[in-house]
Amino acid sequence: MSDLKYALVHEWLTPEATGGSELVVQEILQTLEADLYALIDFESINPESYLYQRQIGTTFLQNFPLARRGVQKYLPLLPLAIEQLDLRQYDVILSSSHAVAKGVITSPHQLHICYCHTPMRYAWDLTFDYLQGSKAGKGLPGILTRYLLHRLRQWDVISANRVDYFIANSQHTAKRIWRCYRRPAEVIYPPVNLDRFPLHPEKQDFYLTVSRLVSYKQIEVIVEAFNQLGQDLVIIGSGPDFSRLQQLAKPNIKLLGSQPNAVVEEYMAKAKGFVYAACEDFGIALVEAQACGTPIIAYGGGGALETVKDIYRFPQEGTGLFFGKQTPQDLVEAVKRFEQVQNQFNPQKVRSHAEHFSPQAFRQRYRAFIEHCQQAFSPPTQ
Repeated sequence: MSDLKYALVHEWLTPEATGGSELVVQEILQTLEADLYALIDFESINPESYLYQRQIGTTFLQNFPLARRGVQKYLPLLPLAIEQLDLRQYDVILSSSHAVAKGVITSPHQLHICYCHTPMRYAWDLTFDYLQGSKAGKGLPGILTRYLLHRLRQWDVISANRVDYFIANSQHTAKRIWRCYRRPAEVIYPPVNLDRFPLHPEKQDFYLTVSRLVSYKQIEVIVEAFNQLGQDLVIIGSGPDFSRLQQLAKPNIKLLGSQPNAVVEEYMAKAKGFVYAACEDFGIALVEAQACGTPIIAYGGGGALETVKDIYRFPQEGTGLFFGKQTPQDLVEAVKRFEQVQNQFNPQKVRSHAEHFSPQAFRQRYRAFIEHCQQAFSPPTQ
């Protein structure tokens, strides 16, 4: 592998973007030596970032007004921008993609392997949520928005054909890749920084959720359920729904907004249960909670089915339980069931399950798959 020249392409690198996809980028860079590219980069000038003073290739969007606050506002230009990256000098292109990174243009002799966190959600399964929740989805602007999303879906499928091998972050995502692109994908679970969340067997009498406060995270379902239950609930996270949820919540529910890592870690460690109502592709927060020995109450869909072991199926090794519908009533019933079985959860076994998603496990599987693809890839002969 050392004789080959690698480029790693990600969507955007900013201090505000610190989610699971950014952790994957960090671990890939620790797995092999690669030059880094992105639509925009504000991490190489961030003294607190591991990318500080690193040379990172960017696109024309770097100099656009307010790009740092979210390049998504330039959505129609993202495909054009990513196609402007000139990567001809590299042997292997690695993309970390949840929007357009996989769309870089490559040559026939170049191997392109994409770690796909999700097919572009607002162009596919969240299209109608996006249109319903945005002013751009209504009236005459709504017609234009629908047309732009239509063209974006076309480009997304076309650009999928530029990828030689797909990696998915879960079986759930692999199915979505097949649905959107009709391409198989190897499943390699993303790395979770377990060292941030040490085992803490002693719990306190409150529930916790940590999430961005946006509609598809279904935080309103959690708030309405705990309004009925009267149990103490702590919500950590910020987003456009914060004010509305604050007005909806009864006194037993505390919305703390965005908090420093140390505060998040403390609440994760001490909560008696972590509540999750979203249908996510993977759901790193679920694994972080389990790393603390904190059991899960989660909607039984998406990546949660792969990261949480249901106490009713695995009585000796269960790490949580599921509810069937994203409704307050289903969650209320799940919390009541949790109260009945909470003493059956073994914090050490909950932690042990989380260790399957360690950075070390990711690096081993990722490197092995890259080597496999290199051996299998045969560029056209001249």
